[in-house]
Amino acid sequence: MEEKKVTKEELLAKAKKPAQDALKMHPYYKGKIEIVPKCIIRDFRDFAIWYTPGVAEPCKEINKNPDLAYQYTNKANMVGIVTDGTRVLGLGDIGPLAGMPVMEGKALLFKYLGGVDAFPICLDTKDADEFIRTVKILAPSFGGINLEDIENPKCFYILERLRQEAPIPVWHDDQQGTAAVTLAGLINALKIVKKKIEDVKITMIGIGAANVCIVRMLIKAGADPKKMIIVDSKGILNRKRDDIKPTHKEKLEFCQITNAENREGDMEAAIKGQDVLIALSKSGPDVIQKDWISTMADNSIVFACANPIPEIWPWEAKEAGARVVATGRSDFPNQVNNSVGFPAIFRGTLDVMAKTITDEMCIAAAYELAKCAEDKGLREDYLLPTMDEWEVFPREAVAVAKKAMEQGIARLSFSEKELFQMAETKIKRARDEVNLLMEKGIIPPYNE
Repeated sequence: MEEKKVTKEELLAKAKKPAQDALKMHPYYKGKIEIVPKCIIRDFRDFAIWYTPGVAEPCKEINKNPDLAYQYTNKANMVGIVTDGTRVLGLGDIGPLAGMPVMEGKALLFKYLGGVDAFPICLDTKDADEFIRTVKILAPSFGGINLEDIENPKCFYILERLRQEAPIPVWHDDQQGTAAVTLAGLINALKIVKKKIEDVKITMIGIGAANVCIVRMLIKAGADPKKMIIVDSKGILNRKRDDIKPTHKEKLEFCQITNAENREGDMEAAIKGQDVLIALSKSGPDVIQKDWISTMADNSIVFACANPIPEIWPWEAKEAGARVVATGRSDFPNQVNNSVGFPAIFRGTLDVMAKTITDEMCIAAAYELAKCAEDKGLREDYLLPTMDEWEVFPREAVAVAKKAMEQGIARLSFSEKELFQMAETKIKRARDEVNLLMEKGIIPPYNE
């Protein structure tokens, strides 16, 4: 029986449905997360243990030895998701209040995919130093900080300062998380087209927080910066550009180390003849044209990862000749999205109480993520594991924890088997909890 061909109209309707459903389901549930107890409450006498008078004893012990907070409280598994709402998804500066649904969603993914308890913190300030001070004074409550949706170049300054000054691990998911998952996807895409990372010519569209970190991570993983072309809103970065502000030091650096041929021009000129296109720029569609993709090298790779709409629809990139196409969306094949990265990376970081999250830990996560997909069988429409492949997350967490131990930044040390069991238990518990709440009707079903 001949399979029915899906029309472009049907593909577009499918692409619009998540947004339509979101406007119905968010007000129905009034958000996505809540706080529930994790200790037994046999009867009201137990509150004498969990609260006064019993609680005074662990307080006194922590006062004598602050490290005991990691054993006596949930600090070891608690992450703060902190934003100022200045660069939310592809929506730009919509403010901290409008960014709250994204932060709640992030917390949901942290819990369900990584067994990590996370809390959204939306700050009503655009001042970088005030932001930094706020995170530092909040640090006692958390085992780590996930920076989210902060405009460029402020995000680089904030991350750099907090990594130096905060007493807990701080990372920026839009930088390190996106870079790790993009690297994982590219590792496997290159296997499919039988090209090596050190040989391919890569074009980056956009030079926000994500692409800056992707460039750096690709170089650390073996990509040749001389073969990279980077495009910002004014055109290709090259050594002739004299319009870049001193505050954009990353752009100035890339003008010197990339684009050995000193190519000039716009996006179209940047894409011609390239093996790989990685775009994290303006929400589409039609930011990137089909005609431009058709000028790329044979067996080209296109990652169009703007949210909520990719720079070019994936079927159009395919029609234009791209061999492997990925987007940032879960409703298309080959989602290159932080959701398969950050929950496990934090899981591994927290389990060994790592002092920071290094690029090497992120690269270790990328290679393990790529290996998980390869173990199941790579295809042009299957580059990376999806969120429902839950066994991926403990594997990735172990790779991160092992790298932290290897680098000497882990406060705790475990065997590989112990690490896997710890991660697996915590992730399984989180999923079982949600399933039980749904089964009991505590989380009510949604009926359209």
